[in-house]
Amino acid sequence: MAKKEMFSQVIHMEKKLHTFHEEIRELKEQLAALIEENQGLVTENRLLRERLESEGIFPNAIDEEAFDQDSISMATLPGEGYDNLARLYHEGFHICNLNYGSLRMEGDCLFCLSFFQYK
Repeated sequence: MAKKEMFSQVIHMEKKLHTFHEEIRELKEQLAALIEENQGLVTENRLLRERLESEGIFPNAIDEEAFDQDSISMATLPGEGYDNLARLYHEGFHICNLNYGSLRMEGDCLFCLSFFQYK
């Protein structure tokens, strides 16, 4: 009896592994689609920024008389460097000066998040 029970347990585990493998495959396909969509959005964003800059709507320089020190960070739109740091953070890497470039293992980093707060 023990051999039959073991064999049935192995078959049951094999079915679970097959189901798990299918779920991973589906997630992998969804992730690939999201990455592709994200890359398209990044490209579109870059092209829109370039167009706005060429039309003078999105200036590189800010008129300092129009803004006080507290509102200047709110008025400026982040640039390509900011976008790159945000992308790195969302890919799971630190962008703070304490652990820059290292993999975030335990969720969000308050030092990294403070960068986004002030931008």
